[in-house]
Amino acid sequence: MTQDQSPEQYDGKLLIVEDDRIFRTRLARGLSQHGFEVSEAEGIAEGYELALSEKPQYAVLDMKLGDGNGLDLVPKLHDINPNMQIVILTGFGNIASAVAAIKSGALDFLAKPADIDEVIAALMVQGGERPTPPENPMSADRVRWEHIQRVYELCDRNVSETARRLNMHRRTLQRILAKRSPV
Repeated sequence: MTQDQSPEQYDGKLLIVEDDRIFRTRLARGLSQHGFEVSEAEGIAEGYELALSEKPQYAVLDMKLGDGNGLDLVPKLHDINPNMQIVILTGFGNIASAVAAIKSGALDFLAKPADIDEVIAALMVQGGERPTPPENPMSADRVRWEHIQRVYELCDRNVSETARRLNMHRRTLQRILAKRSPV
């Protein structure tokens, strides 16, 4: 998209439930620029209260939240609005979690850091269709790098503990951490 082009515009209320403030703010800003009326919540209880008052048509939920699992919120949101389009985001992607998300009623399950276009494509799927694949998906090297960074942060930036959990030699991990992220 060039500077002269404006992003495609969408309509409707959208709820974001994400405990990572920086990611939540970035996601909210991006979705607002596409025309969504965005409400933000940090946890399940706050998200449920906002959903009751705002009655959104769309929701983007983090799976692992400070006060529980975002999957537990999906049926509650469908009780409020049975047609709500819900997408689950997580930094802990695996097949079992993806299956659980879809079975709970979510449309899609995206790995963080998902970009705005991926989130919108997933939210706009209608009647059992599948979203179109992204034009420029993250490379496998970038996905690996993001995963290593996430585990490193969860281990409080302890290189030895991160290397142990990733079953990787400490020096190899140090070399990876010293490099910039792959494209």
